[in-house]
Amino acid sequence: MASPKAEVAKLRAELEKHNRLYYVEATPQISDLEYDKLMDRLAALEEAHPELDSPDSPTRKVGGEPIEGFDTVAHRMPMLSIDNCYDLDAVAEFDERVRKLLDLDEIEYSIEYKIDGVALALIYEDGRLVRALTRGDGASGDDVTHNARTIGGVPLRLETKSPPAVLEIRGEALIANSDFAALRAEQEAAGEQVYANPRNTSAGALKLLDPTACAARKLRFLAHGNGFIEGIQFKDYMHYLQTIRKMGLPTTPDVRKVKGIEKLKVALEEMAASLHELNFEVDGLVVKTNSFAQRETLGNTSKSPRWIMAYKWERYEAVTRVNEIVIQVGKTGVLTPAVNLEPVEIAGTTVSRSSLHNRDQMELLGIMIGDHVVVEKAGKIIPHVVRVELEKRDGSETPFEFPTECPECKTAVVQDEGGVYIRCPNPDCPAQLRETLIYFASRGAMDIEGLGEKLVDQLLGAELLTSLSDVFRLPDRRDDLLELERMGEKSVDKLVRGIESSKTQPLWRLLTSLNIRHVGSSNARVLEAEFGTLDLITQQDAESLAAVDEIGPIIAQSIVDFFARPTTRQLVSELKELGANFGSPVERKAVGEEGVLSGKTVVVTGTLSQFSRDEANDMIRAAGGKPGSSVSKKTAYLLAGEKAGSKLTKAQDLEIPVLTEDEFLALIGKN
Repeated sequence: MASPKAEVAKLRAELEKHNRLYYVEATPQISDLEYDKLMDRLAALEEAHPELDSPDSPTRKVGGEPIEGFDTVAHRMPMLSIDNCYDLDAVAEFDERVRKLLDLDEIEYSIEYKIDGVALALIYEDGRLVRALTRGDGASGDDVTHNARTIGGVPLRLETKSPPAVLEIRGEALIANSDFAALRAEQEAAGEQVYANPRNTSAGALKLLDPTACAARKLRFLAHGNGFIEGIQFKDYMHYLQTIRKMGLPTTPDVRKVKGIEKLKVALEEMAASLHELNFEVDGLVVKTNSFAQRETLGNTSKSPRWIMAYKWERYEAVTRVNEIVIQVGKTGVLTPAVNLEPVEIAGTTVSRSSLHNRDQMELLGIMIGDHVVVEKAGKIIPHVVRVELEKRDGSETPFEFPTECPECKTAVVQDEGGVYIRCPNPDCPAQLRETLIYFASRGAMDIEGLGEKLVDQLLGAELLTSLSDVFRLPDRRDDLLELERMGEKSVDKLVRGIESSKTQPLWRLLTSLNIRHVGSSNARVLEAEFGTLDLITQQDAESLAAVDEIGPIIAQSIVDFFARPTTRQLVSELKELGANFGSPVERKAVGEEGVLSGKTVVVTGTLSQFSRDEANDMIRAAGGKPGSSVSKKTAYLLAGEKAGSKLTKAQDLEIPVLTEDEFLALIGKN
């Protein structure tokens, strides 16, 4: 039988492991009940053997003796505020300022969610937590160490054999949305006034004099920065995050690293669209230069660092009721749950529907039919369900069972390996065909004028469309088209013209419209530029495709798998026979040969009359140039259409040549 000392050591190690799995890795291995049993056993042993007590035991995280008041302590490095911006043009201006100060063409940035919590600085000396300070006025803050010790994800001792002399880790104290919902339900059941919102509840918890009461609020900590450091060095911010995670600190999830303003903008929009995946409240995204050396060079203004910017949006929310939960089958077979809501007005628009995105999101929310839910709309982002108001349940709510087979074709569904999405694997599923046809005809794909969602439904119902290739057969079925509801001569003529015109669309549009998993318009353009023809693309193996810049192994394998299917090979053969544009061989420039815009950046602004903005950018690329999004001293030309705004003014101020559409065409040698 193990000695008390050995059992205490084993229990502490096991509890620390499970703390890390839960708060840092987000992969818990035991239930809350099992965790509590381990904690109770350790507490009993420590009480029976006081000589085995330790200030960094996991039992010290559940509370302690109340304190009399807060001490105010000066920060060794000020906790400065962050400058905010509210649109992508302002982000581009931030990038321009940083590039100018550093005299660089491109900057490597990190991007992370701006958590709507309470700023907290954790100070470790020789690996042990010695102090925790609030932001206060930026120069000094309140000592809340007694409460910080109870916060989930805050280790009392760093997991490293060689701890630095001093490591100040800065981040946010917060309450997860799921924990907040449970707390409100408990208060309602006890007849108490429920908490207003997660942030205020977090701030109030840190100000409690009794750490046991703070522990009951279930705060968590996520690290997103550093303060004073002594005895360790980091090459950049991503390295810093990786290191402190290994030491047992949870960091803000899904931090991205990108290089250059164009990729930065794309990442900002993608992350903003992923807010529904988070279990905590967010009021923006934070952009930072990744290099610590660059941060040192950039320095600070009187109130904020020059190397950081918060991209924010206004948040609006409302409470409404779930009338129904439905399942939609998308063009790639993904089963997406959605809620039909009691209509509610949010930020001037009526919201009656919201996607729940996937089964995991449903389980995280714990949502039921009849629930009252908080729906948030952040800026221009599509509304999403934040949490369930558990305290409003009255027993009339009914659970929803996620289907095990496709609701359209009854095929058994499968889950992506290592992923969250559940799919119908049947390529002949009628729901997938419908969504694929709608996408095929959309403006971002083949851009077939006259072929909208309602007409697709009619054509499917009349069995005039049974595959993508049938779209190109419709002009030969004019009499059948005229028999459809609301399809007169003019409507049919418009549709036929749209279909015939689509056959001349560039190859990248055809590639995009084929609905290849992971292949969007950007990757399709890359493939067309590299290989020229669809025939050549279909002949490539995964290795040769992955070698193409911006493609990579995952996209490459998806392309190979798609074109290996017999149904795809049949479709490609039919599309070619029906006259779709399969591209043309790439004309490689001879060594030393350059386009008229080689090495030059051209920015397009305003409303163009002779071609679209995408077409203008394609012509810029074909002439060897690079399309730009913001005007700077390094911009070679500004192509300005009607109603050109601030970019035109800035170009004129910087004396950058401004081109009309005709002047642009003459410059690149096109009639």
